[in-house]
Amino acid sequence: MPPLLVFLLRHALIGFALAAVAGVALMAGDVAGMRGLVHTTEGGYLAFAALCFLLGLTFASVQMGAAVMLLRPEREPDDRGLVPLGYNLQPARIRRR
Repeated sequence: MPPLLVFLLRHALIGFALAAVAGVALMAGDVAGMRGLVHTTEGGYLAFAALCFLLGLTFASVQMGAAVMLLRPEREPDDRGLVPLGYNLQPARIRRR
């Protein structure tokens, strides 16, 4: 399996694990009477499963996005500590009227 795919899957699983912890914390804290609703309503467990799944999607995508944005560049920094981007940048000339 390509290393980038393994990287993304690992961080997606971390996001889903965090979402599971958040879902259990919502139930344990009985936030907005959710625990009572889940236990007394028909199909309450299905609603809780849907909540956990959607929380998982949200947390996994945030975790993957943050992990990708925090990747270190493969190039070594120069003597000033800047990482070269590989572009030949030139200053733009602005003419006054």
